[in-house]
Amino acid sequence: MRKEIRLAGTGGQGLILAGVILAEAAGVYEGKKVIQTQSYGPEARGGASKTDVIISDQEILYPKARNVDILVCLSQKSCDSYLHDLVEDGVAIYDNFYVKNCASNHCFGLPLSVKTRGKFNREIFMNIVLLGALSEITKITQLDSLKKAIQSHVPAATLENNLQALDLGVEVVKSTH
Repeated sequence: MRKEIRLAGTGGQGLILAGVILAEAAGVYEGKKVIQTQSYGPEARGGASKTDVIISDQEILYPKARNVDILVCLSQKSCDSYLHDLVEDGVAIYDNFYVKNCASNHCFGLPLSVKTRGKFNREIFMNIVLLGALSEITKITQLDSLKKAIQSHVPAATLENNLQALDLGVEVVKSTH
């Protein structure tokens, strides 16, 4: 099993942290082989941002995602830029507020930002909501592994909200698909 996952959007959406949490959940808590890379524009917020996570049960010989199995997009620009990297039977998950057009056979348009704003009055936890949705749709990692990884990466003062955000991502998928 080898899965290439790309989380893409704009700076300030917390995608790099989401990638680190996903990689730790799969690697540390599930014993899989993992590589996580990231890139972002020079802007502190608003520029392009992406993280690639490769999860495998075999040694990973090449550290770059070339054939993306799972693409998560939080902006139209990221969807337009990276949809062509998605394999034919790959899964695209996108926020249907920020992304209006996703031309793939296996697209899941979810109200991630709307539900996050509804629960927390801001979008700061949307990166964790997307991890819950990603886990529910793809089963790439177990929810308990994600919870453990979240605990090691978020401030104690925000831990409860982050765990609620993870559960919200699961609920969003169950209520819309």
